[in-house]
Amino acid sequence: MAAISVRDVAASAGVSVGTVSNVLNRPDKVSPSTVERVQAAISQLGFVRNDAARQLRAGRSRSIGLVVLDVANPFFTDVARGAEDRAAEDGLTVLLGNSDENPGRQSAYLDLFEEQRVHGVLISPLGDVGDRLSRLRARGTPTVLVDREIADRSFSSVAVDDVAGGYLAVSHLAAIGRTRIAFVGGPHSIRQVVDRLEGARKAVAEHPGVVLETIDTDSLSVLQGRSVGEKLLARPAGERPDAVFAANDLLAMGVLQALNMLGDVRIPRDIALIGYDDIAFASAAVVPLSSIRQPSALIGYTAVDLLLREAEGGEDFEHEQIQFQPELIVRASTAG
Repeated sequence: MAAISVRDVAASAGVSVGTVSNVLNRPDKVSPSTVERVQAAISQLGFVRNDAARQLRAGRSRSIGLVVLDVANPFFTDVARGAEDRAAEDGLTVLLGNSDENPGRQSAYLDLFEEQRVHGVLISPLGDVGDRLSRLRARGTPTVLVDREIADRSFSSVAVDDVAGGYLAVSHLAAIGRTRIAFVGGPHSIRQVVDRLEGARKAVAEHPGVVLETIDTDSLSVLQGRSVGEKLLARPAGERPDAVFAANDLLAMGVLQALNMLGDVRIPRDIALIGYDDIAFASAAVVPLSSIRQPSALIGYTAVDLLLREAEGGEDFEHEQIQFQPELIVRASTAG
């Protein structure tokens, strides 16, 4: 006799598979009458929840694929740690792929994970990969976006409101009296960079007299930040910005290194500096770095939890967009 499935329960209760999944996992999101109807169907049919269902798809490996933009960035290390913690609760492992902000490497990892028939894929995508992820999902591999949302809500996602984060950073710089602000970041194929810049521009628009310069970088690395810092030092003092908002902490630390080691610019007296992510090294920098904090480990943990629920719900699962709010952390690089 075949085991009773979630679909059998859904048919008996007259609801979708996604509703049954919500009753099993998050009953608070379902009306009490529907919960009662589903529970009655479960009891009548003798449905027993199988932990294998929580491992996404029967016959697949016990691994989840995770593709991040830059494994050298401690933010993504913390995301991976959170993902591992949640996966371990269901006896799963996480395979980590580093796209290194390279579309070709990103595509290669997606191909590899599909060939290995992983339980599901988490990805912090570079560029527009909607069609590629749709094909992956059509072949039975659930996918959740990490640190990124998609406008048409066709994929579940876990992210931070980066527009709000950019707004927080530049509003803070304006509040301490800075009027010539440089945004440092790139490439603009990374959505987080675009969103943080958008937030910065919104803040500038609300502060008359404040201007925003954009300085593009090829990557979000310490070396790129150091290069920007050296270029700022090459300018006459009167043509330098009086504040820098870097798109992540690695860039900000590179700028800080250049200004401290190669010039007589003092932070924050001459140039205030704020980063993004609030990695562990930010507070330990030679001038402790102000930053916009993201709950990195929680993002990874929540992404795996959402992936598991989406897989259990199957095709009827309603995609969710979970968004956390960033937090301004003020330290010496803007506090002087």
